[in-house]
Amino acid sequence: MGGEVREPLRELQECGLPEALEVMGERWSFMILRASFNGLHHFEEFLNELGIARNILSNRLSRLVEHGILDREPHPDDRRRIEYRLTEKGFDLLPAMLALRQWGQKYGEDFVTTDPVLVDERDRLPVGPVAILSHDGRLLGPADLNMVARKDLPADKRDWQEGQLPNARTAWVDEDEGGAAVAAE
Repeated sequence: MGGEVREPLRELQECGLPEALEVMGERWSFMILRASFNGLHHFEEFLNELGIARNILSNRLSRLVEHGILDREPHPDDRRRIEYRLTEKGFDLLPAMLALRQWGQKYGEDFVTTDPVLVDERDRLPVGPVAILSHDGRLLGPADLNMVARKDLPADKRDWQEGQLPNARTAWVDEDEGGAAVAAE
């Protein structure tokens, strides 16, 4: 990754990474998120499954709710019980979680074989590596990447954002039989 332009590394507001780390930059937040992806919704479930201290769990759940990653909702059958549900913003962290997991499997001190295995629901085969894709879907490597000033993009493409395919809907939206968009869960 080279080029004539570099990110302003001292300017924390000019990059999404510091903000993401502020919200998710410690182990327990990721472990709670992983548990949420695995279907846990209740404080006691997180407590028992993760082996986390009660005060730390309470603090991390509050932060994840405060930052819009989890919603805090009363249980439909018992309003005294609280459920924590992933929001769209929370679901959008799945590729980052999976990339970190795959990196840990590849470079961890001990070879880690996961069981169960994350598979593509269509063909029930393990998912491939999280990758960097071009706007048209090509797989990119470090030599394919560069930084340019937004003003140097083609005029009709200056509103495009990294990490979003142009004219694409969110990955977490499906269509029902009538063609109406519905959030996928």
